[in-house]
Amino acid sequence: MSRMRWGCWVAWAVVCGCAVGPNYHRPEVAQPQTFRDAAAEQASIADLPWWEVFKDETLQALIRESLDKNLDLQAAIHTVERSRDVAAVQQGNLLPDVGYLGLASRGKGTSLGNVNTDTPELTRNTALGMVNASWELDLWGRIRRATEESRAQMLASDAARRGVVLSLVTGVAQAYLELRELDLELEITHRNVDAFQGTYDLFTRQFRGGVASKLDSLRAQAALEQATSIIPQVQQRIREKENQLAVLLGREPGPIARGSQLLDVSVPPEIPAGVPSLLLERRPDLIEAEQNVVATNADIGVSIAEFFPRFGLTALYGSQSSEFSQFLHSGTDVWSIAAAASGPLFTFGRTWYRWEGAEEAHHASVAQYQQSVLTALADVSNVLSARGNVTAQRESLEREVAALRESFDLAQKRYLGGLSTYVEVLDAQQALLPAELALAQAQRDERLVIVDLYRALGGGWSQNGEAPTIPSPLRP
Repeated sequence: MSRMRWGCWVAWAVVCGCAVGPNYHRPEVAQPQTFRDAAAEQASIADLPWWEVFKDETLQALIRESLDKNLDLQAAIHTVERSRDVAAVQQGNLLPDVGYLGLASRGKGTSLGNVNTDTPELTRNTALGMVNASWELDLWGRIRRATEESRAQMLASDAARRGVVLSLVTGVAQAYLELRELDLELEITHRNVDAFQGTYDLFTRQFRGGVASKLDSLRAQAALEQATSIIPQVQQRIREKENQLAVLLGREPGPIARGSQLLDVSVPPEIPAGVPSLLLERRPDLIEAEQNVVATNADIGVSIAEFFPRFGLTALYGSQSSEFSQFLHSGTDVWSIAAAASGPLFTFGRTWYRWEGAEEAHHASVAQYQQSVLTALADVSNVLSARGNVTAQRESLEREVAALRESFDLAQKRYLGGLSTYVEVLDAQQALLPAELALAQAQRDERLVIVDLYRALGGGWSQNGEAPTIPSPLRP
């Protein structure tokens, strides 16, 4: 900002007597007509409340518990309330300060604490009582801009609270679906261990009957132990996922209730994303970033107002007497009305650099806001792209698993008929387990896309209630 521009601010403030500094206008940000990999549509999954998106009753109960007990959310709520109080304090500076003063003293050679040189030998009683008021006239809008800044910071803290709510809802849903997928992995592994046990028993019987070599039995035992070793790994991951959920729920680590099986969680055929421009009003991180821009913009006005003098009014009225008995009698009243002005003369660059710093902070917040918008658009596009790819992967894995199951059945029949060796049986069986585990993970990812899209779009925005307001300064 040039010195000529600063001079224009000065002239405008003097002529208009308005709040100095720029009025807020939303910065230019990227707003494409549609999301990449999505058609234009007004409806959006973000419009739905979370309980209509995540319909498992057990999951709903877990989400409600997290919203009630999560400590991060409790901290965010208290932060919002504190920011409301700070804004109320700042707004209260627009009104006069009214106070009182009372003093009673008895002493020799003093009067109201001062040395009395007229009659130092006398013992005196002194009483003083008064009401005083002071009021800064906000001619340049310094207090109004500071109030605007505090209000923006309050709204930013509320957006951060909304972000915690969204993170909780989607975080619990994601962890729950991942837990159910691990349960499915454990079930698949146990089922395959039983199958490996059957193969091992078959080869052992063949060996004891003299039909097969001991090598067949040993290879089957090795394959069985390899599959069995996966079980404790999956069990450990289940415990860790339960502990992660417990933290989100605000409780000590422990078991987590289960509801629907993973495959019982339906996947909607279409998930509308809406239009990109609505992200600015729905995503909590974008709302928070914009309110930071509003705050830094208002701070420019505060810093410019520091160049101007401050004008204030003061008044007092009361009574003063040298005898307590005369304190309320006529003729003892005291009063005063005064106007004052103060302003900077030589600050050795502090005021100037305070203003330049406010300008740079505003430029930085604008850049951060614009970057946040780009990141949000990329988040949505990534999820929309992932949905089609995950579905295609799941369909391929389903065909692979079906082929491997049929291959294993044929290999067993051929082995029993003497048409193939044990190698064919073990190869087919060992290929089936990782394919089934990969299929379970793809089925999980297909459902997690819904969670990710709900998060990326700022889902549940309509359930956040009214924006906080600054408390009345007249409230006791």
